[in-house]
Amino acid sequence: MAKALIVYATRTGETQNIGELIAEGVRFSGHEADVVGVKEVKNESDLDGYDGYVFGSSTYHGEMLQGMKTFLFLAEKANLEGKVGGAFGSFGWSGEANDRIFDTMKHILKMNMIGDTLRLKSSSLGGGQQMAQDYGREIAKKFNG
Repeated sequence: MAKALIVYATRTGETQNIGELIAEGVRFSGHEADVVGVKEVKNESDLDGYDGYVFGSSTYHGEMLQGMKTFLFLAEKANLEGKVGGAFGSFGWSGEANDRIFDTMKHILKMNMIGDTLRLKSSSLGGGQQMAQDYGREIAKKFNG
């Protein structure tokens, strides 16, 4: 059984909700998932012991939240190269944060990313719950080969 860590930065709680739904999708697939806020990760050793990582932030004024930026610098020290990865985010108007997180994970951290990011305005709109759970299932599929 593989284990995923979902780390989120949120302003209103919506990005946390999406992260929890992604974790459900991982668990539905028979794997384990932990969901934590960026402020709970104190050093790179907090990232040890996982097979996959999903990082997410809401977009605020066209940027990811500062907590996620700081976290990504910390993640550089954790040797995540080749690990399964995914990125997600919530947004009001634009939604650039998840693309920047995805690109950082793919090109700087050199992770084995799933196809694309998950971008949702809300987990409760337009099938958002199902989309987030399906994203978790996609992460789990990468564990299986």
